[in-house]
Amino acid sequence: MDISTQQKTLFTERFAVRPVQMSDLTRIEHYAADIRLAMHTPRLPHPLPPGLIAGFIERAMAPDREEDVWVMDGGTSGEEVMGVISLMRLDRNQSEIGYWVAPPFWGTHLASDAVQALVTGNPLGNAAMFASVFHDNPASAKVLTNTGFAYLGDAEIFCLARNATVPTWTYSLKLQ
Repeated sequence: MDISTQQKTLFTERFAVRPVQMSDLTRIEHYAADIRLAMHTPRLPHPLPPGLIAGFIERAMAPDREEDVWVMDGGTSGEEVMGVISLMRLDRNQSEIGYWVAPPFWGTHLASDAVQALVTGNPLGNAAMFASVFHDNPASAKVLTNTGFAYLGDAEIFCLARNATVPTWTYSLKLQ
């Protein structure tokens, strides 16, 4: 799939949601290596292997990417990575939204603001978005319901950091 347009930077009242760039590598690696964060994401292993985040950023910047990735940036010149949010392309003009907030910023409603920015901006012009969260992370479920996502049902996802299948709640939001 060829991506013919560049990712847009979106803005909230408190921070920018801008495309990830290679200069974010050190900050993302630092947070992604935290077991508290990895345990709440399906794709972050613990310990974090060398080169994993660099590969993730390279894929996110590729013209033929399948996932658009943004950084929640609270700095004035792109220096404060507070979290990551992404849209994975699915069939039928749909995407799956995924996000994490760095532990120092937990409880500050950054995820809610970032999800709302992607929903409002709808940068891929999606007809619908989906998301899943682990049962033991009700804060992420609240982010989705506060943004208008509706509960679809329960499922399971394999979590690399836990080396186990974890029960999830699945949500959807019709945009068009």
